Amino acid sequence: MKKILIAGLLLTGMAAEAQVVAPPTYPDQIYVKENSRARKLIPYTPLREADVMWSKRVWRTIDLREKFNHPLYYPETRINDRRSLFDVLKDAMLAKPPKMTAFANPALDDEFKVPMTPSEIEALFVQWDSTNQVEDPNNPGTFILAPLKKELNSPDVKQYWMKEDWFLDKQRSVLDVRILGICPLKEKVSESGEVLGYSPLFWVYFPEARPTFANAEVYNPKSDSERRTLEDIFWKRMFQSYVHKETNVYDRYINSYVTGLDILLESDRVKDDIFRMEHDLWHF
Repeated sequence: MKKILIAGLLLTGMAAEAQVVAPPTYPDQIYVKENSRARKLIPYTPLREADVMWSKRVWRTIDLREKFNHPLYYPETRINDRRSLFDVLKDAMLAKPPKMTAFANPALDDEFKVPMTPSEIEALFVQWDSTNQVEDPNNPGTFILAPLKKELNSPDVKQYWMKEDWFLDKQRSVLDVRILGICPLKEKVSESGEVLGYSPLFWVYFPEARPTFANAEVYNPKSDSERRTLEDIFWKRMFQSYVHKETNVYDRYINSYVTGLDILLESDRVKDDIFRMEHDLWHF
């Protein structure tokens, strides 16, 4: 029995040794990066219903065209050690097996009810235009069908929706926030190049995406040796956004009852209400 056990351990060790990837012959770094790639996420503080004195659910829009949000948008093309937020989501969903789940009907359902199948996800990221025509090289003047591959890439996504809950935890005496979901929005462009609007692609359950975000590096303008991760960006609220919806009796968006500049003013009103709720807990 001992001989069998020892032989099994030796075989296991040989298999593990065989899976070790050899270092590149011409590395693009002066040292082996281990910090962000081996980082583990910080678990949430346990929360009981009895400890939540007050809560407010809001939906935000993160516009990647704002300079402060550029670390989430760039690079448009993948670099060895950096990817955009959309590329991180895309790689995780196309992995075998998938590392996170995409949920369908994002415009109508943000409660993570209908998971998308692998075939639906692949069809979302890669589409074929079967009506595309090109000139026949063997017969000038005639055209033949040539299916054109259209792939959804990072530059196509300019905005994100984010769903989050703000709450007062009396156990810790703090106002805290938990992000529940994130949804990329594809830019809709006309044939003339005019932007017509944005269409949501899918919802991602944020707690499920956190382990992947914890190992995805983001550019740090102060030092290349101390890169942030996507988890750091969201945990430390290092992004600009505006509120486009709050919980209300009509379940309506802000832009359904105000227009123009009043939308931003109403967004600031929601943010101020959350701030005042925390401020009013204390006496000075």
